[in-house]
Amino acid sequence: MAIKQISIFLENKQGTLVKITQTFTDLKVNLRAMSLADSTDFGIARIIVDNPEEFSDELTKKDYIVKINEVLAIEIPDEVGSLNKILRLLAENDRNVEYMYGFTGKKTGSAYMIMRTTDVEKAQSVLKSNGIRVLEQKELQEI
Repeated sequence: MAIKQISIFLENKQGTLVKITQTFTDLKVNLRAMSLADSTDFGIARIIVDNPEEFSDELTKKDYIVKINEVLAIEIPDEVGSLNKILRLLAENDRNVEYMYGFTGKKTGSAYMIMRTTDVEKAQSVLKSNGIRVLEQKELQEI
């Protein structure tokens, strides 16, 4: 099952990042993963949290521009070639990875990747049928 990622559009200027992380703190939100991309004028913070809908609503109330996207969170062995195997499976099944970022959890022997792909359901099916573990939203609290 796909998980929900929040994208937050931020002005690219000094103090903006600390302001948004203070908002996370004030709302008692524990980040599971975060990626930050920037351009000259703005940035996009992509975050994974336990309760994306609730947090997204709170951010909107604070005048942040937010969007929720479905992404895949996959568990892969923390060893050479694991990511290549997964990307090859997706490419061979005509799935494009638009972006991805990794994170670690408390478990040992595993790494985790967040992937935004074309046709999330099809990509998920390909991965699962090839023995790749795809995480569900509720599992994020346990890793």
